Amino acid sequence: MSKAPIELDAPRCASARAGANFALIKYWGKRDLALNLPDVGSISLTLERLCTETTVSFDPALDADELLLDGRPDPARTPRISAFLDLLRARAGMRAFARVETANDFPTAAGLASSASGFAALTVAVNAALAAGWDARTLSELARIGSGSAARSIFGGFVEMHRGERDDGRDSVAEPLAGVGHWPLQVAVAISTRAEKAVGSTEGMQRTADTSPFYRAWVEHQPADLAEARAAIADKDFERLAEVAEGSALAMHGLAMSARPGLLYFNATTMECLHRIRALRADGVPVFFTVDAGPQVKAICEPVALPTVRDALADVPGVLDVVESGLGPGAEVIDS
Repeated sequence: MSKAPIELDAPRCASARAGANFALIKYWGKRDLALNLPDVGSISLTLERLCTETTVSFDPALDADELLLDGRPDPARTPRISAFLDLLRARAGMRAFARVETANDFPTAAGLASSASGFAALTVAVNAALAAGWDARTLSELARIGSGSAARSIFGGFVEMHRGERDDGRDSVAEPLAGVGHWPLQVAVAISTRAEKAVGSTEGMQRTADTSPFYRAWVEHQPADLAEARAAIADKDFERLAEVAEGSALAMHGLAMSARPGLLYFNATTMECLHRIRALRADGVPVFFTVDAGPQVKAICEPVALPTVRDALADVPGVLDVVESGLGPGAEVIDS
């Protein structure tokens, strides 16, 4: 017999912070939409900047969940958050609606991994507010159900997300690959728009998986890229990581373009940034690029190269801002 849900007699609150993460070896495509189970593994790095801070307050006085994003009610996103909270409430064995106040220090839904940092921060905040006692592996599993890439933002530094084989998703979790201090690379993010993208990642992945004639080849080639990137990170081999990471990014976008209708996440500024970064590396500057489902370009470089890379990207017509960041920690509680 299942236990009756715990009823709260007073509000329970906690706040958490999580950094965005960018995949070096890309994740694109799901084998289960409801559980956000990826069709391929991925390797990412978590940033110390581009963060989400989230406060969750479970309050017995509420008669529905509430969401405030950047200080404003967001009814369009509330159903997704409420459905995720239902999952966490069921896992914690309690029943109370929540007020979620979340803020990003970067544009939302613009190809900068706001859903990854957002759901990671929310999962950690709920764990603290309810004293649920979930370990890091469980936090990663739960965050993944909110947003596939959120599983990686639970951890800092270099992170690997496993595809997993189980139908229930219990083995589809992320784990640390190398800490922040192992290889302190720097990132310069060239922002060319603050608008939300026209086609979200979930819709884009499904369209690609359903219609691209090259999708199976993408899935079958992924283990080789993962192995190559793991070895490059372990050896701190910049050229090796640059080659496999750029190849993965271009393959993902080529795959998305091959969907019907094709998905075009790049804009003209994106392309010019890619050419600028390739030219820098040809001149001996240790830098390479990656681009997620959006137009923003992330340039990964050795620390000594950051000023040169930043200035080169800032000089590209159409770049609105260049955000610099080092590698950062995993999601963490900041108040409870």
